[in-house]
Amino acid sequence: MSDDMRPGMPPDMRPDVRLRDVQETDLAVFFEQEHDTEAVRRSRFTPRPRDAFMTHWATRILADDTVFVQTVTVDDAPAGHIVAWWDEHGEERHRFIGYWLGRPYWGRGIGTEALALFLRHERNRPLLADPFIENTASIRLLERHGFRPVGTVRHGADEHTLLVLTAPG
Repeated sequence: MSDDMRPGMPPDMRPDVRLRDVQETDLAVFFEQEHDTEAVRRSRFTPRPRDAFMTHWATRILADDTVFVQTVTVDDAPAGHIVAWWDEHGEERHRFIGYWLGRPYWGRGIGTEALALFLRHERNRPLLADPFIENTASIRLLERHGFRPVGTVRHGADEHTLLVLTAPG
């Protein structure tokens, strides 16, 4: 974590934020995080039942070599994940990014550091994100990394902010 993210905290007390490949044991952590009621409220994402969750991760994320996914670790413990994938609608193809951190890791600069690390490896541009419009913390996180709002999209009854990152960091 860079010094400017936690200016009042001595370097030896800052959490060690890293990315690594997803391990099978991480999926249980991700499943619990997806079912956290406050995270669901903020993201407006409907959590999947365990079997559907595990199938989605096995077939749509881990088995797809066009998906780039990393586990975010804090002091070697899985704290969440960041993923980039191709979304196709008709002839249009867009690269999206999404992330999920467990609630104990919110508001500590961990998302900022993890996204910076991820964007060093995910070089596809433009890169899109579409957080729920009321999830201001997520929108601010993306904007800190150069994403700019370009409109809104609807997912069911919910409006989401569409942001784009056009240049590699």
